[in-house]
Amino acid sequence: MKRWFSWTDTHPGRRPTSRALRSLPILLALFWVPSMLAACVSPPPIPPWFDAIRRIPLHTVTVHGQRIAYLDGGHGAPVILIHGYGGSMWQWEYQQAALSARLRVITLDLLGAGLSDKPDIEYRPEQLLDYFVGFMDALNIPQATLVGHSMGAGIAIGMALAHPERVADLVLISGLPDRVMDRLTSPTIRRALTTNMPSWLVSLGNRLFGGAMIEQILREIIFDHSLLTPAVLDRSNRNRYRPGLFHPIKAAGRNVPLWEEGYAKRIGEIRHRTLIIWGEEDRVFPVTVSEHLHRMIKGSELARIPKAGHMPQWEQPGPSNDRLVQFLAP
Repeated sequence: MKRWFSWTDTHPGRRPTSRALRSLPILLALFWVPSMLAACVSPPPIPPWFDAIRRIPLHTVTVHGQRIAYLDGGHGAPVILIHGYGGSMWQWEYQQAALSARLRVITLDLLGAGLSDKPDIEYRPEQLLDYFVGFMDALNIPQATLVGHSMGAGIAIGMALAHPERVADLVLISGLPDRVMDRLTSPTIRRALTTNMPSWLVSLGNRLFGGAMIEQILREIIFDHSLLTPAVLDRSNRNRYRPGLFHPIKAAGRNVPLWEEGYAKRIGEIRHRTLIIWGEEDRVFPVTVSEHLHRMIKGSELARIPKAGHMPQWEQPGPSNDRLVQFLAP
């Protein structure tokens, strides 16, 4: 199978009238029932192409009964690119050509994200690692360099600690540190991680106000707001309508304590050759966090990318790719 892709109270202070309150259950039903019905249908078809700068054939593989979508290009030592929280493989659109000229580049949508299946599981760190190992096994990759962004860096760190033999080298871009909530400086992402609202209500809010929220999140992630073109916002909005998206996103917040207990405390045990890349204008995890990780991982290299926020590989692909190629294929 194959695919397409794309990135990314009207009256404050006025108290609702009794008529408006009586109408609320009807409005909830109008949005909630279709959402529930959508959750019961078969998974949506995966389009044949990943549309980024150029069209790239998209593949799927079944891991533990779940469909994982991925790109696979180039030849040479395998490198797996792992996206961050709430994201998908669009985060790596500018790395495809630059890295696949020298390496085999595999870019996946993690379970629960993008075009991959979104089963009703707990999404505990060890579950995600189990699916990740299964993904590598399904592609007959005994060992690969892992490049993880933000929470995707958490997957890469988890693999280096729990399955060190499966990891060649390690690249951590903008995360994931220990004491996540203490170091997190993005108010919007903090709210997303700590919300107690049920998934159906989050889904309703997404349908009503999701466009504004997407733009607000991207403005915290991206330093240069001129890059947030109508096309980028349109792609992001299309992704948020995929069924089943919000249960995995909420689970990530619930499972931060499991990450802290099981993996974050052991970051200093990593012995793989490691490169840390960080945007100097990161407003999610400030650049001081990169220095902390650099000290924790002995022998690691640190590259700071000027004029870049939380996604330097997307916002400043030129210097980010130069540093990646220098590290991965010297």
